[in-house]
Amino acid sequence: MKKLLALSLALLLLTTACGSGTPVPELAPITASPAMTSPITTTAPTTTATPAMVPPTTMPATEAPPEPTLPDATQRYADIRYIAWRPDRVKKPVYEAGEFNPEFIHTFTFNDSVILQGSEALQAEVLEAGKNPGLGVRSLHAQGITGAGIRVAVLDQHFLPDHPEYEDRIIKVFDSGVGETATPSSMHAPSVIGVLAGETTGTAPGALVYFAAVPVWLEDSAYYANSLYWVIEENAKLPTHDKIRIVSVSAAPSGEYSPFTRNQDMWDEAIWAAQEAGLLVLDCSNSNAQTGFIDAGYYDRDDPESPAKGTAGFPGRSATVLERYLYAPASLRTFAEQYTEGEYGYQYWSRGGNSWAVPYVAGVLAMGFQVNPDLGNDAATALLFETAATGTNGGNIVDPVAFIAAVQATLE
Repeated sequence: MKKLLALSLALLLLTTACGSGTPVPELAPITASPAMTSPITTTAPTTTATPAMVPPTTMPATEAPPEPTLPDATQRYADIRYIAWRPDRVKKPVYEAGEFNPEFIHTFTFNDSVILQGSEALQAEVLEAGKNPGLGVRSLHAQGITGAGIRVAVLDQHFLPDHPEYEDRIIKVFDSGVGETATPSSMHAPSVIGVLAGETTGTAPGALVYFAAVPVWLEDSAYYANSLYWVIEENAKLPTHDKIRIVSVSAAPSGEYSPFTRNQDMWDEAIWAAQEAGLLVLDCSNSNAQTGFIDAGYYDRDDPESPAKGTAGFPGRSATVLERYLYAPASLRTFAEQYTEGEYGYQYWSRGGNSWAVPYVAGVLAMGFQVNPDLGNDAATALLFETAATGTNGGNIVDPVAFIAAVQATLE
């Protein structure tokens, strides 16, 4: 039972470490790529180097989750996912006509395990439309620009590697200390991998994934640091033309608003080591402009291919828009879902946070590195900002088509 409760608490990190409720500090805006305007925010360790595998601290005591309340499907933006094993959710797989407003379906967060009676066709339509990464990404795929062969590392919660969205893209898996859990797969990791490299949901369906599983419920950044050192070690074994280029981390292992209470300094030191090894690390940190420059946004449902019609923030909410951030579609999107072996599905998020935005941008970068494998990390980051569109509320909306065109120009 303790493992089940711990895992349930881990899922809540989506709205704390890297989710739709993360507070954003008021930082001075910048006008270009963080990589080009400021020095690295982490520094080389001045003490004895941290070993590649440092034993993390022990698991803290966990508290029982609050009593569940019935999801109110009469309200906009209700989370009505049916997840049978979750102890903190009411098990309601069917909503009868009259228990929900069909006009609100695109505002719900739901999965294909819940049935909205009488609106099944509309529900399926919303779910399918949400698989589209938007912003012209599929037009790039049609040209063969899919991130093909580019190696990307993902540090996230545990998962099963056999979801059809990405089963042939997983190269290697490392367990930093997850061990046995209540479910073989989490809610979080399948979605993250699917956003990056999913066959139908990903920005870079041709990318190859190295995955490190992290026990986020331990609130200890040592596990993230150890996972990043594993990536560095694996990368050292690869030939020059097959190196891992990007590390996608849908969490904030350090920073003022990080939920991880121990060993944040280990993560900062690991980032420094990774950058020295040529890896481009992306995370949700608000204190490191080198890694945490991505934030959540959403595209226009009526014109999802237009970056200029994209919006920073979350549907139905006001947003603090900062020039230092690059915003990527994280809401109104459908992602891979899996909890047990052989059972696959999808979940639609009307409001999604940085957890989905970071791998989206990682996939865009993978496409860029496919086009020009010699493109440097700083140059790639700078091009993301230089080619970004100005969205409806002034945010820098990632523009994959313009970015790839700029990358192609570097070959001339």
